[in-house]
Amino acid sequence: MRPSHLSTFLIGLAGLSLVAGPSLAAPPPATSPSKPVVAANPVTPGSLTGYGFDQCSAPSQSAMNAWLTGSPYWAVGIYISGDSRGCTSQPNLSPTWVRMQLAHGWRLLPITLGPQAWCTTRERYLHQVRISPRSTAAYATARAQGRAEANKTVGVAVRLGIARRSTLWYDLEAFPSAGTPCRESALSFLSAWTTQLHRHGFVSGVYSSAASGLAMLDNARVSRPGRYRMPDAVWIADWNGRPDDSSSYVRGTGWTPHRRVHQYRGGHDETYGGVTINVDQDWVDLGAGSTVAAEPSHCGGAAVYDYAGYAPVALGARGAQVRTLQCLLRGKRLYHGPVDGVYGGRLGAAVRSYRVSRGLPASTSTTTSTWVALLSDAGANPRLKVGSASTAVRRVQRALNAADAAGLRVSGVFDSRTTAAVKRYQREHGLSRTGVVAVATWRRLLAGTA
Repeated sequence: MRPSHLSTFLIGLAGLSLVAGPSLAAPPPATSPSKPVVAANPVTPGSLTGYGFDQCSAPSQSAMNAWLTGSPYWAVGIYISGDSRGCTSQPNLSPTWVRMQLAHGWRLLPITLGPQAWCTTRERYLHQVRISPRSTAAYATARAQGRAEANKTVGVAVRLGIARRSTLWYDLEAFPSAGTPCRESALSFLSAWTTQLHRHGFVSGVYSSAASGLAMLDNARVSRPGRYRMPDAVWIADWNGRPDDSSSYVRGTGWTPHRRVHQYRGGHDETYGGVTINVDQDWVDLGAGSTVAAEPSHCGGAAVYDYAGYAPVALGARGAQVRTLQCLLRGKRLYHGPVDGVYGGRLGAAVRSYRVSRGLPASTSTTTSTWVALLSDAGANPRLKVGSASTAVRRVQRALNAADAAGLRVSGVFDSRTTAAVKRYQREHGLSRTGVVAVATWRRLLAGTA
């Protein structure tokens, strides 16, 4: 999805509350033309603030697996519909492929590239069906084309198992937007696309060049409010090299908060897990962004878990970190005494039992290794990278603070500082420096490696 060359990208987490209208509320009830092959797939893209990539063809399953563990990306785009696509043949794309990526945590962004602007200058599009510039009946022909393209896209999406309330994106490539018939017909087409998607229970997104299609939409939004139905989210192609949601061509008042994707770098090769793909890079900020619920109090508020570093403690010690230790071991059902900050015999016995359970030498003392294992060992161990937001991220942040005094703010959101700390930990312990917390990194943390 490039201003001069098709490609795509990006995202999908479940639970998105994107919209039909000025706020990201649920769209109207679905009236989709066919039933999905696969039920219970999560809504995509969902909520994410992080990296995505786009490429013309849906990658193979082996490539997706390699990039899931080795790359910083959580999002991938797929061209599913549109007669003007550069990759009309998608040998990897199927309901099974969609289900597998969503199950692995990828956010999917389904894209259509159908009729392009009448005044396009790209040679290939000049020989294809374009958006009609006829102005009669308020560009009725262009609107009909937009509705038809929405209907076709929904049919394909449903057959692939893409859940209703997911976002479907229309790719309108760069074009000279100064001419009135070309501009107004494009706006009419996109307005009808959005309206028709809402009728089917899907969310509308539009990808375009920042300087043409997106500037056109933004100007119409500001100067003629209500004239055209605006998309719920926009995907801005502005190759300024900045991984953020801003562009000088689109006002900061539009499609915020969390309604933007920014394609900030064009085609280039990247390699992860031995697999090379030519991609564009994108910054994704959609849904609610990457957020996590507030953490409940620990042991009735008696214990605090977060410190810049965790000191070794032993029998006879007193203080706040001893209360933390008591509370953590209560959660393991190894300690049944009071959370009073006094390191007594019962706590020592609980520490010894826990150390043995993790393969550490039997001891009543809490070493750095004990802290690393205990802080990371409290639930499922999912794959984590930039954009992840969960209690598991909090566990990793605390364990890294214990392992090497990383000084991370324990936010529960996997940010750039967390990535840097993970890479440093991986380097120090002989792991691949991916910045992704996957099986090998979890294994080291749970073993208390410090």
